[in-house]
Amino acid sequence: MPGQQGDRTGDPFGGRRPTSHELSTGLPWDASYLDGPAPWDTGRPQPAVVRVVAEGGFTGSVLDAGCGTGENALHIAEAGLPVLGFDVAETALAAAREKAADRGIEVEFVAADALELSEIDRRFDTVLDCGLFHTFDTAERHPYMASLASVTAPDATLYLLCFSDEGPDLGPHPVSLEELNAAFTPTSGWSIATVVPDRIETRFHEHGASAWLATIDRV
Repeated sequence: MPGQQGDRTGDPFGGRRPTSHELSTGLPWDASYLDGPAPWDTGRPQPAVVRVVAEGGFTGSVLDAGCGTGENALHIAEAGLPVLGFDVAETALAAAREKAADRGIEVEFVAADALELSEIDRRFDTVLDCGLFHTFDTAERHPYMASLASVTAPDATLYLLCFSDEGPDLGPHPVSLEELNAAFTPTSGWSIATVVPDRIETRFHEHGASAWLATIDRV
């Protein structure tokens, strides 16, 4: 999930446009990592991601969107895949790089704005979005889809794990199936293949929060 420390001018958002969540809280995402682990930082990869890796879902070059402290990216890289994780939270990225060095796992972690990914100037075959999409409001989702499309191959696959509005133990920013279908359309460059109920582990949900795991094709 995203965040940023700011720059020398005193702008806490480092010159980028703050997201709707940041505007509502008045804080950059990086603030979530400054006083101990963020609520979503469990210190291990999400079980849903572990399953997708075991099933061979990640192929080619992989982009981890909103990688946080890197647990998912590191797990994917352990399967032998080249992975780039990006976030706007410099504190989270520093922790991710330290984990990679300590574990001897090669993963590239970079600071980037999810709405301006064309600046990365790379193409990826598989994308993981674990907990980023649901932080965007409706107006931000189309630019995000276009941004992801700008750095993915024509036949790329996106695995999206987001909070669901169905079931017990709802997380913040829950997303409905209708919202998913509205966001991922051929005109946005994406088409939903499957959506299944799942869980997202957090530090505050004993059995995880209700979630959707969507497999989405680049078109």
